[in-house]
Amino acid sequence: MAIADLYSSGEHRRNLAHFAAIATLASVDGEVSKEEKMMLDRFASKLDITEEEYKEVMKKENKYPIDPPHNSERRLERLYDLFRIIFSDHIIDEQEMLLLKKYAIGLGFSGQQADTVIEKSVDIFSGRIDFDDYLYLLKH
Repeated sequence: MAIADLYSSGEHRRNLAHFAAIATLASVDGEVSKEEKMMLDRFASKLDITEEEYKEVMKKENKYPIDPPHNSERRLERLYDLFRIIFSDHIIDEQEMLLLKKYAIGLGFSGQQADTVIEKSVDIFSGRIDFDDYLYLLKH
């Protein structure tokens, strides 16, 4: 097996874990709404989740918790991964914003911290950062 194959399968496992945690968040209230289903379908497509994997994750008896890292940098990395997925189509909608907040809180951020991190991340990912922030990001 080539090293590229190992990386690819590891990346897919990480994508599947993200998808499973997102699906669990979407079904936390017991039912997946039509809007949530559409969002999960988009995520499954973006993450290359197979139909079989999708069905397995969506089984009622399968609940995949978010496994929050103890390190704040690792929590930010997981949130960054989700932002990359969401912004792959260059659009963030209200459902995705709600999901981001739930995910951030699940990772261990307080409600206030989650709002701050999400707001700054949206600005960065959407290109709406001012010059001072741009300079800071490039210098640090």
